[in-house]
Amino acid sequence: MSKQIVNTESDAAESLMRVDGLKKHYPITEGVLRTEVGRVRAVDGVSFEVRAGETLGIVGESGCGKSTVAESVLRLTDPTAGSVYFDGEDVTAYDDTALKRFRREAQMIFQNPDSSFDPRMTTGESVAEPLKIHGVGPRSRRLEIARDLLERVGMSGEDAARYPHELSGGQKQRVALARALVVNPRLIVADEPVSALDVSVQAEVLTLLNDIQAEFNLGVLFISHDMGVVREVCDRVAVMYLGEIVEMGRTEDVFNDPEHPYTRALLRSIPTVGVESRGTDAGLRGEVPPPSDPPTGCNFHTRCPEVIQPDGYDFEQAHWRGVMNLRVAVERHGVDVAGLRAFVGVEDDASVSPADADAMKAELRREHDIPETLTDPSAEATLEAALDDIVRGDVEDGRAVLAEEFETVCEGESPPLDEDGTGRPTACHRDGAAARGGDD
Repeated sequence: MSKQIVNTESDAAESLMRVDGLKKHYPITEGVLRTEVGRVRAVDGVSFEVRAGETLGIVGESGCGKSTVAESVLRLTDPTAGSVYFDGEDVTAYDDTALKRFRREAQMIFQNPDSSFDPRMTTGESVAEPLKIHGVGPRSRRLEIARDLLERVGMSGEDAARYPHELSGGQKQRVALARALVVNPRLIVADEPVSALDVSVQAEVLTLLNDIQAEFNLGVLFISHDMGVVREVCDRVAVMYLGEIVEMGRTEDVFNDPEHPYTRALLRSIPTVGVESRGTDAGLRGEVPPPSDPPTGCNFHTRCPEVIQPDGYDFEQAHWRGVMNLRVAVERHGVDVAGLRAFVGVEDDASVSPADADAMKAELRREHDIPETLTDPSAEATLEAALDDIVRGDVEDGRAVLAEEFETVCEGESPPLDEDGTGRPTACHRDGAAARGGDD
């Protein structure tokens, strides 16, 4: 199956939905008075548009905010800030009556159809329920429409009498598509619609969705973590990381020439045919920072394999990433000095000999992918000074040395999602003057 690419150069009049600066924050509260002490920044200022007849994919790791975007644009959850325009009207300003009217124009397909179907309702009743909510026709007419739609999505009209537990996963997703189409929407938001299905069934459902879209000229917002699926079904793709979009463009452009380091890492994780490709390494180390405490500057700099080196140093990029791994670990979690002492066999009340200190430093290097000696002598001397502080138990002093001497431009200001001359918006400091060493 291959997606027919639409003309993405269409004018603004063909824009079906436009999202500007969308944010969704969840408060963190403490105490009986529920005092707010922080916020989980699930979505932190994303902007995009979906045009009639095209599929825009939003892709990223689990927890990056994809599903929250889907729920927010349909106002299944109210955004914290930003605007969602549908046909030029701000959906976030709708009252209950206008919101109900909007829901007839925009429908959602959920990841797990089991949780979205009432087990006490037949398939036909589930498909016809949106018609009942919107006051369309008598019950007999609604069921007739439901049976017709079930046939349109590759099922039998007789399946209208079956219950959800009698259907396979692929059949349930077909029913979910029929239910989304029953009110003749112009936009469908599909949140991981095939992630729970076998590969062969995935292909059937995606082909069906593609055919239905072409027939009805639907706009589709397709949420997925599967880069392979996104490449097949989407006209354009937006790559999300930790609540922000870091790259956006035509699908073939993004896949053939990815500009953001995170996009390149995601593409390296796609399984390919051949024994040598097994165990594909995306090149990422460390954990995704919590959305309640995102890093300063570029959100991705704590894991980025291409993080920019500070002025005055010049050593292999992989070694520099190892130094940053140590920095991030010390900043976020500190160092278990007692555990290091036990690892090399130092008693709790014993002093650390030079040999033991060297063993502790070697373990720290190994743990964070730092070689025995850095190729840059100045960087090596700075790193050794910080490691000496840490193994002596002066972790804060070591942290200060690492933070001061190995500061990167990537942890300064957050890079904007700007076009860099190629016409493709990308949020990365490497696209700016800092990567070139200039001041312009």
